[in-house]
Amino acid sequence: MKLVTFEDRQHDHQRIGALMDKGILDFRCALERAVDLGLVDQGSQLPGSLLEVIQDSGSALATCRRLHDLASAGRLNGCLASEGAALVAPIPKPHKNVFCVGRNYAEHIAEGDRAQNQNVGVTEYPVFFTKPPTSIVPPDGDTLIFPSVSESIDYEVELAVVIGKPGRNIPKAEAMDHVFGYTIVNDISARDIQRRHGGQYFKGKGMDGSCPVGPCIVTDDEIEDPHNLSIGLSVNGETRQDGTTSQMIFDIPTLIASLSEGMTLEPGDIIATGTPSGVGYAMEPPRFLKDGDLIICSISGIGELRNTVRAI
Repeated sequence: MKLVTFEDRQHDHQRIGALMDKGILDFRCALERAVDLGLVDQGSQLPGSLLEVIQDSGSALATCRRLHDLASAGRLNGCLASEGAALVAPIPKPHKNVFCVGRNYAEHIAEGDRAQNQNVGVTEYPVFFTKPPTSIVPPDGDTLIFPSVSESIDYEVELAVVIGKPGRNIPKAEAMDHVFGYTIVNDISARDIQRRHGGQYFKGKGMDGSCPVGPCIVTDDEIEDPHNLSIGLSVNGETRQDGTTSQMIFDIPTLIASLSEGMTLEPGDIIATGTPSGVGYAMEPPRFLKDGDLIICSISGIGELRNTVRAI
C-alpha cells in the first residue's frame, strides 16, 4: 500500500488514506461504508494519524489493508477524497528529528572531495546527522530558502526508511524486521553553513523548509528489494541526479544496526539513507537552487516528490 496523509478541505482537517489508481482512498469513509455493508466487524476503528497506525501493534495496519483490498475490488464506491484534497507529509509532525546519513554513495563522496579539494574518502562507520521536525515540507509544498542567510542551497534525493518496530542494539540480521516502509526525502542543504560550524552538518541542513518528505509511505511488502531502486532528481526538468540504491556503501541493515547501538529506534522514526552523485555544489561552476525552481525527486516503487523553491 501507498499510505498517505491528506487535507480534506471539505472537513477542514487531516485524514489518512491510500493512493489508488483513481485518487486517494479516504480510510475513514471506507471504514464507515465497510461497516454498513457488513464487510468488516462492527466497532472496527482506525487511529486518526498515520504515525498512530505505524505505532499500533498491527491491527490498524491490517484494517487499512482490508479496506484497501475491498476498494481495489470495487466494493467501496464513493470513498475517494474530494478533488480539493491535498497531500501533506505522510508524518506531518515526527516525534523526533529525521535521522540522515551522509557520504553513503561512492561517486557522491568523490565529487564532494574534488569540489572541496580534499581526500576524505569512504569512512569506516556511517556518518549520521538529523533534521528537526520544523524542517518538514509536504509534497507540492514550498522548499524555503533564506537569501540573507545563505545563497548556497543544494538538493539531495534520498530513499528514506520508516521504522515500524522498536529496538535498541538491533542485530544486522534482524534489522529489516524493524522496517515499516519507505518514502522519499529531499535533504535540502545550505552548503556554506554546513561547513562553517566545525564540520557539523546540523545547522546547514536543519533550516525551516529544508526537508520535503513524501508523497507516501510504501509498506515494506511492496518493495521487493530496497537496494535495487532507481533514484533521481531534476531541477526545472533538467536531470541532475540519476542513480540506483544498489550504490549505497552502507546498506539498510548496516545503517539500522549502527544507528541503534545504544539508541532506541521507535515506530515512526525516519532514516534518510544518503544521496547519489549530481549535487549542485560539485558542478563546475556550482549550481545552487533559486527562487521558483521546481525540484522533482523520484524513486521507483514510491513515486515522485515535487516541491517549488521559495525565497523569503
